[in-house]
Formats: sequence, structure tokens, C-alpha cells
Amino acid sequence: MILYIDENLPPVLVEAFSLLQSKLLPSKKYGFGLELRSIKKEFGQGAKDEDWVPLAGKDKAFVLTQDYNIQRFSHQKELCEKFKLGMFYFRPPSKTGFDYWSIVKLFVKHWPELLTIIKKEKGPFAYKVTSNSKGFEKV
Repeated sequence: MILYIDENLPPVLVEAFSLLQSKLLPSKKYGFGLELRSIKKEFGQGAKDEDWVPLAGKDKAFVLTQDYNIQRFSHQKELCEKFKLGMFYFRPPSKTGFDYWSIVKLFVKHWPELLTIIKKEKGPFAYKVTSNSKGFEKV
């Protein structure tokens, strides 16, 4: 399984979480391996959703992004649904955005739940989490 990390999240998270979870997966608890990839590295800086979404869908991938506009704009939402992507949104505070360490904390805090959702659900789906959330909520 593949989890694409959007370019609006720090690229070092792909490498860091690949290393951190390399001993965890596959495991009896989660039952699958997970490869983390960067949308920026795979599809290029500023790749249009219309270009990368079909390719990620072909991989039956999941996506983690801060770009909640994908969920809000019907043509982008429909594109993700058409290609059966599982979407995870980190919703930043509207005025200040996330700082680097806040994003890292969200990754750490919600990583086990993200893995559980990936194991249980098939795309398309969408979940969001904020800095104040206790967990992911379905959207």
C-alpha cells in the first residue's frame, strides 16, 4: 500500500516516518506494509491534481494533505472519488497555519489511527483532523 504525502507538508516527514514505521509494518496488528511517497518527488513540484490523482488512484493509494480545498471544490472531490483515493486532511488553524512541530505532533499522535483506517477502509473516503481533534473524523 502507498501513502502519498502532499507537497504542502514537510518533505522530511516522508523519510522520517518511512524509517520510524519500517520495523512496525507489516505486523500482526496492522497486517500490511505501507510505503510513503512524496507527491512532489513522484509527480513534480506544483503537479496539478488532474495529473497526479489518476496515477495515485491506479496505485490504489491514500493521500495525506493540508489542502482541504480538494474536498471543498466539487471537481477535485469528484476526481478523488472517481479514482477511489482515501484522503486524509490535516486542517490547519485558519489564521496561523501549522508550524513545523505542530505537524510533526499531529503525525505522531494520529499515525496509529491513520493505519487502522487504511487497514479497514477502501477508497474513496475522506477524513480530517485538526490540532484540537481527538481523532480523525469522516467528512
